Amino acid sequence: MPETVERCPLCGSEHSSLFDHRLFRRQPVSNLLCAGCGLVYQSPRMTADELETFYAREYRQVYQGVEGPTAKDLAVQGGRADALLAFLAEHRVAAARYLDIGASAGVMLQRFAAQFGCQAVGVEPGKAYRRYAQARELTLYADLDALRAAGEPPFDLVSMAHVLEHLPDPVGYLKSLRAYPLSPEGWLLLEVPNLYCHDSFEVAHLTSFSAHTLRETLAQAGYQVVALKAHGRPRSALLPLYLTALARPVESADARRVRPERGVALKRRVGMFRRRVIQRLFPHRAWSPPEGELS
Repeated sequence: MPETVERCPLCGSEHSSLFDHRLFRRQPVSNLLCAGCGLVYQSPRMTADELETFYAREYRQVYQGVEGPTAKDLAVQGGRADALLAFLAEHRVAAARYLDIGASAGVMLQRFAAQFGCQAVGVEPGKAYRRYAQARELTLYADLDALRAAGEPPFDLVSMAHVLEHLPDPVGYLKSLRAYPLSPEGWLLLEVPNLYCHDSFEVAHLTSFSAHTLRETLAQAGYQVVALKAHGRPRSALLPLYLTALARPVESADARRVRPERGVALKRRVGMFRRRVIQRLFPHRAWSPPEGELS
């Protein structure tokens, strides 16, 4: 039975309005707009138990029709890894111990380990993907509890590429990472779909972030944003489909009032109109092979 979200996951406000309702692959998906801070979030949504079952057994079937990795999926993961490595190089980030949460088939683990010469470890709940990566001699765990139970020391770089939007409590989850597994001086690398260009509203996306609400989420969780970039790599040279952020934990993480974002509906309309225009004017540059969208 889906649960209703009574309070905004970012600011805690009880006041919201319907922002979008649609069918996503025959499943109804409703998103609300928080009146207090401007965050867009799904409600009603799957319960915690339903989410656990969904990612362990159903997620890949719903999104790509098969349980294990496809050639298209692996190609996109490789392109995403290269784009994230280029982003880190811009900011001179290196790592001795690297953790990828939502490691999928382990493509990023392999690329990052080769680039940094570091120990690379992953967390991936999907059994088929975890087995695929483990068969390639990569170290993957089902969840953070298993990672901790294995006695893994903290990591100086933790990445979450297209994971945060799937979590029911993004602020709480990011706060918990500051205690473990991220080291106190470590780097946090995030990537999420961009509300103002990406389709965003999928059954698995519990939160739809703008650059503003992503910054505020990180600030509320006790991080300082070092860099934040809107871009389309590896799917588009022209469309800012994604938001990539680099952040570090701060010593003083006192709670502060969330800075609200205004004009969210208008920004969404303008962004999606711009996307349609670019796709029409530059069809061969708007999308990179493989064609279509992958969240």
